[in-house]
Amino acid sequence: MANNYNNNNVRIDPATGLRIINFSAGPGLMPVSVLAEAGQSMASFSQGHGLMELSHRGKAFEAVLAETEADFRQLLAIPDGYSVLFMQGGATLQFSTVALNLVGADADAKCDYIVTGAWSAKAAEEAERLLGKGRVNVVVSTKKSKHNGDVPALDQWKFSQKQAYVFYCDNETVHGVEFGNKFPFDAIPSNVPLICDMSSNILSGPIDVSKYGLIFAGAQKNMGPAGVTVVIIRDDLLSPSRKCATQPIPQLLDYNTYSTSQSMYNTPPTFPIYMCGLVFKWLKTEIGGLDQMSAINTAKSSALYNAIDGSNGFYVCPVNKAYRSRMNVCFLVNPKSPDAAALEKRFLAEAEAKGMVQLAGHRSVGGVRASLYNAMTLENVQILIAFMKEFQARV
Repeated sequence: MANNYNNNNVRIDPATGLRIINFSAGPGLMPVSVLAEAGQSMASFSQGHGLMELSHRGKAFEAVLAETEADFRQLLAIPDGYSVLFMQGGATLQFSTVALNLVGADADAKCDYIVTGAWSAKAAEEAERLLGKGRVNVVVSTKKSKHNGDVPALDQWKFSQKQAYVFYCDNETVHGVEFGNKFPFDAIPSNVPLICDMSSNILSGPIDVSKYGLIFAGAQKNMGPAGVTVVIIRDDLLSPSRKCATQPIPQLLDYNTYSTSQSMYNTPPTFPIYMCGLVFKWLKTEIGGLDQMSAINTAKSSALYNAIDGSNGFYVCPVNKAYRSRMNVCFLVNPKSPDAAALEKRFLAEAEAKGMVQLAGHRSVGGVRASLYNAMTLENVQILIAFMKEFQARV
C-alpha cells in the first residue's frame, strides 16, 4: 500500500508518479483508509490468519457480520420490523428475486415499473420475462433516446388499478438521472410495497426507510467491493402469500432463505461484507454520518454542474436540472460542433494523460461521465473542473 499513496493519502501511479483520480462508475473507488486497513486484514486478521481464510461459521466472522449489520442499521436509522440481508449476484439478480418473491398470487395485480433509464428498464424486462406481459405494467418510460435526461410529469404516469408492488431505480448511473427526495411518494398507496434499486446512491445521504417495502443495493458504488448485495426488506413482505404462485422459487432466490439463516444459508462473501463494514465505520467516524456525507456530495456535484452550465455551451449536461444525479454527472463536449466526436475523444485522452481516469460515458450512450461516489473528494472534483476550463480555453 505504501507504494500507491503519498503522505496525504493521494493516490499515486508508482510507474509514472502521476496523481490518479478514478471517476469509475463502478466498481467505484473506496476510501484510502479503508483500503489500507483491508490490506492488513488480508494477511492477518485473527490468530495469524487473513479474514478470507477464516470460516464464516467461526466467531471472528460472526462478529464481523453482526457489527456490519448494526452499523448499517444505525447509519440509515432502519426501523424495527425490517430485516437486513447480505446476498450475492449483484443488483441485477435482484430484478429476478423481487419479481418472484413479491408478485403475489392475485393474477389481477400488476407489478408497476417506473422506467427512467437503463437499469429500471432491465428490471422491467426481467420481470416480464419471468411473469409474463400480463403481470407487468410500465407506468412511465423515458427510454426514448440515448441521452435520456428527463422524467415526465406525474400526470403522465399510468399506474395500475391493482398493484402487487411499485418498482423504481433511485439513481440511473448510465443516464445520470436521480430522484432522491423528488420521488412522488404520495402517489403510491400506503398498502402497496415500494421497491427501490439504490445501488448507486445508497448512503450518499439520509433516507426514510419506512417509506419503502424493500431496498436493495449492489455494494460496488458506495459501500464496498463487488460481490455482496444488501437488501432491506419489511418483514411482512417475507410472507409466503407474497411469492409467485405459478413456479417454484430457487432457494437462493428466496428472501426467507436469508432471513431465517442470518444470511448464512451458504458461504456468504465474507471479505466484501467485511469491507462494507469498514466503509460504514468510515462514514460514521471520519465523515460524521449521512447528513455530513450528503452535504459533501452536494458540494461536489454542484461545483461540477456549475462549471458545465457556465461554459457557454461548450459542455452540456442533457439531464433536466431537477433530476440531475449527484453521483453520476453526465455531459457532452461541444455537442454542436461538427468535430464533437473528435473533441470528446481528445478530452478523454488528455484527461487520462493527466491522471483522471475512467471518465468515458457508458458504452451505450457515450459522452463523458464523472462518477462522484462518497469516496471522491471535493479537491479531486476541483482538479477536473480546472482541466475542463483549461481544455475549453485551449481548443
